[in-house]
Amino acid sequence: MDLLIDSNHRPFPLPSKKWIMRQSWRNLLFLHWPVPLEKLRTHIPSSLQIDTFHGSAWLGLILFVIEGIYPLGISKFSLTPKFPEINVRTYVKYNEKPGIYFMSIDVENWASLKIAKNWYHLPYHSAKISFGKQGQTFHCHSIRKENGNTPVSFKGQYGPISEVYYPKEGTLDHWFTERYCLYSSNNGVNIYCGEIHHRPWPLQKAEIEVDKNTLFTSYQFDLSEIKPLAHFSTGVDSLMWNIKRIRI
Repeated sequence: MDLLIDSNHRPFPLPSKKWIMRQSWRNLLFLHWPVPLEKLRTHIPSSLQIDTFHGSAWLGLILFVIEGIYPLGISKFSLTPKFPEINVRTYVKYNEKPGIYFMSIDVENWASLKIAKNWYHLPYHSAKISFGKQGQTFHCHSIRKENGNTPVSFKGQYGPISEVYYPKEGTLDHWFTERYCLYSSNNGVNIYCGEIHHRPWPLQKAEIEVDKNTLFTSYQFDLSEIKPLAHFSTGVDSLMWNIKRIRI
């Protein structure tokens, strides 16, 4: 697999050559807000250290389309048709190994909801998501399919406004995006780690217009008055390894 050859940019070695799945991620929007570390701490398992950049913790909202999911040995046919996903995430470390911690993942795709949710111990939610493109602008509207007085939803549009660049190590853009594992938990005590590999992210500055965002409401974060840092990427292909429980 060509992706395995291109690995010098990784902060730690590839786990093995025995990856189990390839995914194609396309037309991504990265939004990031600084948040108080002590307020974020209550939502993260205590065995994971919250990662910070120059002392600040960050909350991310990432919106993108998964164009294909290909198990090892099946390179031409995706398990599912393409579908959009919206996730809320933050950044953590375990034994000084940096990674991503997902706080919520909204999808409409049945395979993610029924299989990946239990397999990877990730907080998936069923949502109705419409996604489209007009010119160079992408539009997305998501409403979570759960009972509640206030529907959890997102509605906005975005597009690139700069040339493509690859963030340099040590910059905030690099810190946001160049992460090669995820951490998850099914009960706040058991911690799991899933290894990821892809080529460096091609980024562009993004222009955004958010009409509605209640994805942070359940965490008591009111970020409506804070302008997020916004980035766009045409995407990468990624490899994923089987999830493993960490022995704490």
